[in-house]
Amino acid sequence: MNVYLKGIAACSAGFENWETLRNHLAMSAPLQADFEPKPQGALLPAVERRRASATVRLAVDVAQAALQRSGLSAQDVALVFASSNGDTNTINNICLALATPERFVSPTNFHNSVHNAAAGYWSIGAASMQPSTCLCAWDYSVAAGLMEAAAQCTIEGLPVLLAVFDTPVPEPLHQAMPANHAFGMALVLAKEPQGSFAQLSLALENTDAANTTRMDSSENLEKLRLDSPAARSLPLLAALATGKPAEITLDCASGLKLKVGVVCAGYPF
Repeated sequence: MNVYLKGIAACSAGFENWETLRNHLAMSAPLQADFEPKPQGALLPAVERRRASATVRLAVDVAQAALQRSGLSAQDVALVFASSNGDTNTINNICLALATPERFVSPTNFHNSVHNAAAGYWSIGAASMQPSTCLCAWDYSVAAGLMEAAAQCTIEGLPVLLAVFDTPVPEPLHQAMPANHAFGMALVLAKEPQGSFAQLSLALENTDAANTTRMDSSENLEKLRLDSPAARSLPLLAALATGKPAEITLDCASGLKLKVGVVCAGYPF
């Protein structure tokens, strides 16, 4: 299955945007010491922005950055939003509320608790009437999101905006999912090559033999890759950053691997 990349964005510990990460991976430019994302959700109307959580604002920010780079409008693209943990702060707040004698859950927390909240906020902020898909596949959400976006793109012929994002889980849930950094990335994929930066070739393999691609060139980025499910996308981002033909292997499920071939065209982007 072949699709073409028209937009890209990324944000996490050490890098505020795709340009910073690309320059680090391609030219060893330093990352931003002690930087942690502070998502703004600037696309959202003021009322929705006040209600939106940090998880929602992160998803909206990377989605908007990738869409702007693509040159397309929100009315041009379908949505696939993938997150392993959803809105972790909201989930934690609800659990804490249910542990009290009153068991009162904030209406805003209840509103934000559904897994498709980020896509809903995006649709409001971007005035998008296009279809959206929201999925979760534990540590395999990156691979699942890529396959879903590529399949929709290929079958429907409509460009797809894929956003993958996760935020840290507060204590006490942090003990079960010990992520420490927020990570968000977004890609705009299309069926046709015109105006694209790269071609991605996806193939699912029913095997445990292939080794998962790691960030061997950067100890800090390898730690980040293992820290957040959304950061499993780092090997793909690294291949795109260098501009060289590459094939990476992503974990997809027990016994399954997703092979992604990368051939860049309009490098650098």
